[in-house]
Amino acid sequence: MKRFWTDVAVEADGGIKLDARPVRTPGRTPLILPTAALAEAVAAEWRAVEGDIDPRAMPLTGLANAAIDRIGPDPARFADDLARYAASDLLCYRAEAPTELVARQALAWDPPLDWARTRYDVHFAITRGIMHVDQPTATVTRLSDAVRALGAFDLAALSPVVTITGSLVLALALIEQAMPSDAIWATAHVDEDWQTERWGEDALAARSLAAKRAEYDGAVRFLAALRV
Repeated sequence: MKRFWTDVAVEADGGIKLDARPVRTPGRTPLILPTAALAEAVAAEWRAVEGDIDPRAMPLTGLANAAIDRIGPDPARFADDLARYAASDLLCYRAEAPTELVARQALAWDPPLDWARTRYDVHFAITRGIMHVDQPTATVTRLSDAVRALGAFDLAALSPVVTITGSLVLALALIEQAMPSDAIWATAHVDEDWQTERWGEDALAARSLAAKRAEYDGAVRFLAALRV
C-alpha cells in the first residue's frame, strides 16, 4: 500500500485522520489512542511515510493495533499468557561458570529481584544452570496479579518487553519506572555481552539483536507516551 494522503491530523478523541479519512485497525475498528502524546506519536509515524507503507517503521501504530484488536476483546486472557513468565524469569537462572560471568549476573540481576521482593512482597528461587526450578506459588500469583491489573495498551507494550528480555520482573520494572530503559536492556543482555566480549561479534546475531532493540525501543516510547 502506498501513501495516498496529504495531511495527518489528530482528532479531539484521540483518533487519527488521513485527510478526511479516519485511520482504522486491521480489524476495521477506529484507531483511537488513550493519550494525546500517544496520538501525536502515532500521527508522526503516518506523517513520516514516504512511498510504500512499511509496518516495521511504524511500531507504535502496530502496538496500538494490537491493543485494540488482539488484547482489547479479552485482556485477561492475554495477561495470563504474559504472566506465565513469572514461573521462569531469566533473572532466576544463573551460570555455573566462569566466575566472572557469575559475578556479572549477580551484579546486574540481584538489584531488580531485590526491587521486586520489596515491591510485591515475594521471594524467588534462584538456581544455577538451565533446569527448571519452581517459584513459590505466592510469587507467581502476585506477579501475575500485577500483570492482570494492566490495561490493554500497557499490555501491548509489555508483551515485546517480556519476550525480548525473558523477564517479567524487568518488564514490570519498566512499567513502574523503577529502572531506566537502557539499564533494563543491559540487564537482560548480560550473557550476550559476555559472549561478544569473549568470542567477538557475529554478524547474524548482531542484526538479530539490532532488530530486537528496535522493537524494544518502540515499546519503551509507547509506554512513555501513555504516561504523559
